[in-house]
Amino acid sequence: MTNSNTQKPDNQPTPVIEVRGLDNRFGSHIVHKHLDLNLFKGEILGVVGGSGTGKSVLLRSIVGLHRPTAGSIRVFGKDLDGLNAEDRSETEQRFGVLFQRGALFTSLNLVQNIALPLIEHCRLSRSDAEGLARMKLALTGLPSDSALKYPSELSGGMVKRAALARSLAMDPEILFLDEPTAGLDPIGAAAFDKLIVTLRDALGLTVFLVTHDLDTLYTTCDRVAVLSQKKVLVADRIETVATTDDSWIQDYFQGPRGRAASYAFQAQEPSRPQE
Repeated sequence: MTNSNTQKPDNQPTPVIEVRGLDNRFGSHIVHKHLDLNLFKGEILGVVGGSGTGKSVLLRSIVGLHRPTAGSIRVFGKDLDGLNAEDRSETEQRFGVLFQRGALFTSLNLVQNIALPLIEHCRLSRSDAEGLARMKLALTGLPSDSALKYPSELSGGMVKRAALARSLAMDPEILFLDEPTAGLDPIGAAAFDKLIVTLRDALGLTVFLVTHDLDTLYTTCDRVAVLSQKKVLVADRIETVATTDDSWIQDYFQGPRGRAASYAFQAQEPSRPQE
């Protein structure tokens, strides 16, 4: 099998993110060592791995919330560490991030949460920012009467959608999702998976998705990257990844839950074209 961590798909020749030789250490603990990974324009890349493999650390490294020990991260062809503060800020504003627990401001209602980055970074008036915020809420499927509600008044699924709306506030090109369906019931998780694909197709987004949800991997992802042995062990279409000769991968994809997710996906899309 060909390892495609850095291989360019024929129809997507230019990576929007290139991670090369990434090391992440915390004291004597090594999380990543010589990690390489590409993210291609327009794809949904699912990132999986066992506990402690550094999935969220990798996401935080790419978006600039954690400084790696070594290696390089190029975004839109630019080395982030080589940019001055202003250029780096402009580049990072092309990102949208949905954190694992939503990270909404509990003292602000939804429209205020989403309007805040528009006021701070785009210098919009409050009325204009809140008008756009209501549009983003609608885009994620939330009813109009949710705009004035506070996070504490929402269900888990609504919090996820509100956090997604905030991540879309500044019309990002790359969307980073950290465990977006964690804590949701199966129906809510399936609806959220469908929403991610719909938004990717409608808005032309590129998506970096950290998850452990097998249904999410099968229904949303164009490629799956597996973190193991402190690096990206394989990154390829899920059908190829699932057959990789590695004990964790086999336990994960060929176990009861993995087989169930695969069967369910095949039943829904029996004629999925092969690339």
